[in-house]
Amino acid sequence: MAVVAFDEMTGLDGPAVSAAEVREAYGQLRAWLDATPSEHFNTRRSQAELLFRRIGITFAVYGDNESTERLIPFDIIPRVLTKPEWSFLERGLKQRVTAINAFLKDVYGPQECIKAGIIPADLVYRNAHYRMEMRGFRVPHDLYVHIAGIDIVRTGESDFFVLEDNARIPSGVSYMLENREVMLRLFPDLFSRHRVAPVENYPDALLATLRSLAPTTATRDPTVVLLTPGRYNSAFYEHSFLADKLGVELVEASDLFTKDDVVYMRTTEGPRRVDVIYRRLDDDFLDPLVFRPDSVLGVPGIMNAYERGTVTLANAVGTGVADDKAVYSYMPEIVKFFTGEEPILHNVPTWRCREKDAFAYVMDNLKDLVVKEVNGSGGYGMLVGPHATKREIDEFGRRLRHAPDGFIAQPTLSLSTCPTFVASGVAPRHVDLRPFVLCGADEIRIVPGGLTRVALKEGSLVVNSSQGGGTKDTWVLDA
Repeated sequence: MAVVAFDEMTGLDGPAVSAAEVREAYGQLRAWLDATPSEHFNTRRSQAELLFRRIGITFAVYGDNESTERLIPFDIIPRVLTKPEWSFLERGLKQRVTAINAFLKDVYGPQECIKAGIIPADLVYRNAHYRMEMRGFRVPHDLYVHIAGIDIVRTGESDFFVLEDNARIPSGVSYMLENREVMLRLFPDLFSRHRVAPVENYPDALLATLRSLAPTTATRDPTVVLLTPGRYNSAFYEHSFLADKLGVELVEASDLFTKDDVVYMRTTEGPRRVDVIYRRLDDDFLDPLVFRPDSVLGVPGIMNAYERGTVTLANAVGTGVADDKAVYSYMPEIVKFFTGEEPILHNVPTWRCREKDAFAYVMDNLKDLVVKEVNGSGGYGMLVGPHATKREIDEFGRRLRHAPDGFIAQPTLSLSTCPTFVASGVAPRHVDLRPFVLCGADEIRIVPGGLTRVALKEGSLVVNSSQGGGTKDTWVLDA
């Protein structure tokens, strides 16, 4: 069943039939699409794929027997946002990430939000990502989430919603940057028709953010490194790409050691003190002396150094409690409590299956809802009711009855569509957006745009790359 959706090019619930029905931001793009033969699109799409293969921008799908490394499909038609639309999103993103940082400082500190009844205590304490080791721990600059990826969906002209908060190790920024690079190479004529805000300065903004987070014991020129689990990690390409763009060392656990509660990096010139670690490693594997003792990916003693304040970890340990989907459902109240303001960006309406009335409603309406595991990710562990078979719905119902606390449910949103080049030509496909928010000790930085993910299958609402989704360049017009 296809979902009727707002189309970002036409402003209608479906493709435009005349140029008069095109929204102003897409006027030049529509003219270009009309004037360009499909053979040109096919050629450019092949060239884009060749460029991505040469670059080596791949991702791994764990458990996939067909292929260990894949290219994420790239759509050559950009998504366009106006400057006012972006300004609205930017204000909302800054407010939300400010509230998330305040929430994390509180739940690992005085816990005023629990005492005030803003969020149930058991949702925090029983959360798989809540780290008791961080209780009473003063993180550098009182900031927990330094790099956030906030997933945004659109349902109308002015209707934007937060779908998920990614506060642990958000990925995908390399695709945002490489998508822009490929578009600049292949379509300079299209860029000449628009004033597109740049995203190329993201590495500079990220490095400035990381350097601002250095502990007070650091020198004026702090040493920043990027810690990767290694080349067998699904996002290793992004790790090496970012380290190169930042001009910092890409390190594995064997490259680091601790002495007297200070982290050092092994170099050909001897040990070098490390001040900031941008980690792309889960909490569980970070320090075998504190978390999983069988971890060979972490650095023994790194948590002692962290506690002593001699090194900054970005993001902080324990941030995963903030991107739990059950905690997400309380974000409107969390934003109000910690900022004193009404949320600029609203949540998608959410039923918490842990609550009796909500559970009863969800069970009665499974065929119409999207049901998600509170700890799920990547598009796995969820039911899209309108697209599911009766057997799938019945099976999910059994899972819900067995462990209702592990699920939330949401209405099946009519995600907006954008023109996308597919086998049949140019057609609307559903999209979401992941802007990247950088929180430094000095300021919050957001490059204009983000990673637009697109559901390439007709009618599909699942944009995740692991589920067959693709990506496209995101243009924010400067005028």
